[in-house]
Parts: sequence; structure tokens; C-alpha cells
Amino acid sequence: MQTNFTAEQRRDPVIAEVDKILRACVHCGLCTATCPTYQLLGDERDSPRGRIYLIKDMFERGVPASPEVKYHVDRCLSCLSCMTTCPGGVDYMHLVDHARAHIDVTGQRTRADRFMRGLLSAVLPYPRRFRWALKLVPLGQPFRQLFGRIGLPQLTAMLDLAPKQPLTRSARYAGPGTAVTQGERRKRVILLTGCAQQVLRPDINDATIRLLARSGVDVEVAARAGCCGALTHHMGKEASAIAFAKANVDAWTKVMAKGPVDAVIVNASGCGTMVKDYGHLLQHAGGDYPQRAAHIASLTRDVTEFVTAHAPGAAKRWSSIRVAYHSACSLQHGQQITDEPKALLRQAGFSVVDVPEGHLCCGSAGTYNILQPELAAQLRQRKVDNIKSVRPDVIAAGNLGCMTQIALGTDIPIVHTVELLDWAHGGPVPQGMSALGGFATDVPRPKRPEEFIGA
Repeated sequence: MQTNFTAEQRRDPVIAEVDKILRACVHCGLCTATCPTYQLLGDERDSPRGRIYLIKDMFERGVPASPEVKYHVDRCLSCLSCMTTCPGGVDYMHLVDHARAHIDVTGQRTRADRFMRGLLSAVLPYPRRFRWALKLVPLGQPFRQLFGRIGLPQLTAMLDLAPKQPLTRSARYAGPGTAVTQGERRKRVILLTGCAQQVLRPDINDATIRLLARSGVDVEVAARAGCCGALTHHMGKEASAIAFAKANVDAWTKVMAKGPVDAVIVNASGCGTMVKDYGHLLQHAGGDYPQRAAHIASLTRDVTEFVTAHAPGAAKRWSSIRVAYHSACSLQHGQQITDEPKALLRQAGFSVVDVPEGHLCCGSAGTYNILQPELAAQLRQRKVDNIKSVRPDVIAAGNLGCMTQIALGTDIPIVHTVELLDWAHGGPVPQGMSALGGFATDVPRPKRPEEFIGA
């Protein structure tokens, strides 16, 4: 694609990168075939190719984001399916990131939109605030219809996605510390415990710690590590995302100073895609942040990626459970991890089936199912219909956002892949699955994920 940036514009590192990305695009349109929003809407401006033209025009002219650009870029899921499809390797992920940052600074948003984005940024990345916010959900339920009438359907979407039952403190993970393996120590890793996941499904962290510790892996959770930054980054709040990333880099560097670390383990694929990109995000952060961030990014592994390379041994239990594997976009497109989770489940004895149209997003996409509830609902229904067509007993996924989104549209139990692997290797029955046949429900719950020693 020919661009028309001036020499002065190209001296800006952001514009220089935008120019390089745009020049790689040959506007062939193959990306439209796998773009979820284009599949739903049929509007070229809601395809990667169409958005690329809108972004190109905005940056070339050096103007504030127009309502049209804001509208169509906001409707992008950042599922990155287009990048898997693109024959030219166009770096659409970073292009749309730059566009969102520009929109956040220059675009005109409605008061309601600014309120929702500010609310999400102030609550979701902070586990303590998020827990308190969920306690207020019953107070908001009577006003569901009113929120839609006053132009805040996003609040209705938030209420729909909130847990229907009060949260319990069933998980044993309790903060920074080290889960020390009882067997021969083989590896030492850092675990990112996430922000929303700590609140909604902390059992996922328990299962991860148990599975790794059984394999001779010491698992450390660093003090002062928090949100990966993806939630605010995808809303264009670049400064916030950089601040979260710096805090994690600092926290993990302190852990690394105590001794060699073999990997940074992430069990939420959206977070994994983000942390693997820390080298790019912090490339202009100053000091030694670029080098430290790049090193951390090079060590980052999805939990299934790491377990594949460091097998936990033969499964202790086998099950005839039929598992529909939902491949999260951030895992299959963002990290190019497709076969490992399914192979691990099959090795553990499960019957794994692929979901039709598995390349299409479920509509979660971070905060997309809140900010774009209508489109997200259509994508969720399409995903649920495809899942039901393979008649599974349970759905497995590697990302909390997908799990929460899909669960809203079906009664089929949905669990994290690592929870099934943990059960197969001696852990407890995953949440919501005790009623299914083929599971040993009389196995006592471990008192702790191996020996978890608080900091």
C-alpha cells in the first residue's frame, strides 16, 4: 500500500511504525473472510481492510479522530483473526492499538461512553475494587431496563455478565508467595494471577499451581504484580497500560534477582498475548525498561505451552467426558497456540471435539461484550450454536473472558483447560461439573495447592 506521510511525520516513531505497517498491506481483502464483524455486518468499514484505510487517512492527514473512524475502530474486536489469515504479515494488532490511542486522546466521545470507559478502567483491573463492585450488582438489577432507556445499555450488559451466585472464597491461593513442589525441583516459574480472574474464578490459579507443583515446578506469585494492562490498552489508554506493565516488570525483576526463572506463566490467554508484547509496549519507556520488558516477554508462556514442554506425567484418572475445546482468539491468533491444549486434554483421556467456525470470536474480547453488547450478543449466539452442534458434555477454554461470555448463552458447564488437566492428575472436580458422570466426586479437596507458603 502506498502511503503519503511527510518526512517530518516519519520522524515521529509512532508514525514511522504506522507507515511501515501500512506499506505491508496489499489490500487483497482476504482478511474480510475471517473478520467476525464483517461476517455479521457486511460493511467494508467494519473489516480489517476498511479500518486500515480509515486509519491511514486519519494519520496521513494528522487530524483528530472523526466520528466515523471512532465508530468503526471501536467495533473491532482485536481478535487478530485477520493476522492469521493475512498472507503479507500485516501487523494489524499494533496498527489498531495506535489508532485507539489516538482516538482516546483526540476523539470526541459522548458523556455516557466516557463514563463507561472510565468506570471499567477504574474497577476491573483492581481485584479489591472489583469485589466491592460485584456486591452492588443486586442493587442495580431492578434498573436493567432503565439503563437501556437512558443510553447506558453497557450497564445492563455488565449486570448480565456478573455472577448469578454470591462469590465464595473456595480457592486456596491467597496472595504473594511460593508454591514449593514436594518432589524433585525441576523448574522455577512466576505466575501472573490476573485481575478479574482472581475475583471470578480463582480456582483456575489453584489448579495451575497444583498442576505445575506436581511436575516439580516451584511457582512464585510476585508481590506488587497486578493487571497485565490489556483491559485499558484495548480502550486506547496507553499511559495506563504502560504503568501496569512497568509495575509487573519491576515486580518480576525482583523475583528474578533471587535466582533463575524458567518462565512467566499466564493462564489467561488475553493476558499472555499482552505480556508477550511487553517488549514492544515498553520499547520507548526509558531507562532499562525496554531490555527488561523484552526479556520477560521472551520468558512468557501460556500454561498449556509450558506444560506441553514439561509434561506432568501419566494421568491418574481417565474420563469419557466429551470436551468441546473453544480456542480463544488471543491464544490461537494472538499467540499462535492451537494444538497444544487439545493434545494435553487427549493425553489426559478426554474425548476432544473441535467447534465449527472455531476461528471466529465469541464476542468477549476484553471489555467488548460490555462496550458493544449488541454485536457481542450476536457473536455469542453464533458461538454457542456451533458448540451445541457437537453435543459436548463440557466446554474447555483457556481464557476467563471467553468462559464468562459463553456461559451466559448455555447451561453446558465451561471450565478452564488447566482445571480438567489438574483433575486428571489428582486435583478436585472442576467447579460446576460434579453432576456429570465420569468424574470421581469423592476425592477430598487438597488443603492447599501443594504447599503454598505466603510471603
